[in-house]
Amino acid sequence: MKKILHILFFIGTICQAQTGLYNSGNLRIHDQGQLGFHTHLINNGTFDDNLGLAGFYGSSTLSVSGAFMPILYDIEIATDAFVDLETSVNVLNNANFIVGNFNTPRAQPDIYLNFIQNAFSAGEADASKVDGYARITDIQNFTFPVGDASQLRPLILNSDTTNSTAKCAYFLEDPNNPSTFPPFSTDIKPRTISAISTVEFWRLEGTVPSTISISWNARSNLASLATEVEQVTIMGWNKSAGSWLSLGNEALGGDLTTGFVSSTTFVPDDYELITFGILAEAEDILTLDNYILTPNGDGINDVLVIPELDLSPNNSIQIFDRLGLKVFDMVNYQDEFAGISNVDNFVINREKGLPEGIYFYLITMDDLGLNYQGFLYLER
Repeated sequence: MKKILHILFFIGTICQAQTGLYNSGNLRIHDQGQLGFHTHLINNGTFDDNLGLAGFYGSSTLSVSGAFMPILYDIEIATDAFVDLETSVNVLNNANFIVGNFNTPRAQPDIYLNFIQNAFSAGEADASKVDGYARITDIQNFTFPVGDASQLRPLILNSDTTNSTAKCAYFLEDPNNPSTFPPFSTDIKPRTISAISTVEFWRLEGTVPSTISISWNARSNLASLATEVEQVTIMGWNKSAGSWLSLGNEALGGDLTTGFVSSTTFVPDDYELITFGILAEAEDILTLDNYILTPNGDGINDVLVIPELDLSPNNSIQIFDRLGLKVFDMVNYQDEFAGISNVDNFVINREKGLPEGIYFYLITMDDLGLNYQGFLYLER
């Protein structure tokens, strides 16, 4: 730890109800200057033209409060307790995490540790991080040093362009019953998802199309949800759909105890929460049925509709009569079969449609690596 010059003076008046450094004037840390806080900072004045280091030290809980946000150049935390941010703190250069957390109230997301332009963090770990909200201003790519009281749970953001602002916090909470949000039921999900984590989630805000990477550890307990790591994906609660949707797993590494996953591109503000999901086994997704087709123009069963094919856009379907004569063949089927053959064979009176009776179908779903067969009954 650097040697710190402990400046023991007061600017303005001392707040009688709380021991601390009360700034109601103009406080500045000059280039190469160092200011160590062993007491609370109450900033009701100017504290923004800084070039040196502001450190938070000691064994007691400290706080930063006041009417104005300090704008610090370098900051450092080395405390056996933590620093409560009751007002936001801005960092222009480096936030050095040694030990102890910067805590922000999750119920007040407008209070955060804010990294501006070229600012970065160093040393973040389970013992030292932001327990609450971290924000960036005019930064394109960033690793948010966020977590909860005991663990660092960072989120890596890679954006298409510079973010005017983006903000992130981690929650060791069940999204079905979060402390600062309405419930987001993990039962409202696509059929392609077998489960969604009820252990943890992230809140990410931003307007720029981006990809993210998040990691899991033993506490995430993904092994209780998945049988293989390839099933892990990122899920987001989509605001407009009112449902959990997959954000993809473009990159994946590790095992079910420790690993990471990266998303496809999305706009963070389109989603409320982000967590892990588990892709369903293909056999669990689809159970194709036998069908009845009555192409009489009444709008009911006039065409063969197989909704499950939406899950596999790269598909093919073949239909045969009971003697094995192919009467229909289509790649990337989209509800085209209305009882009329499209195959150049020996079908009689093709324009009148196929005769009543039992027909058999074969379906190939290339995206899912599945093949199905069944029958349909055509009734005139």
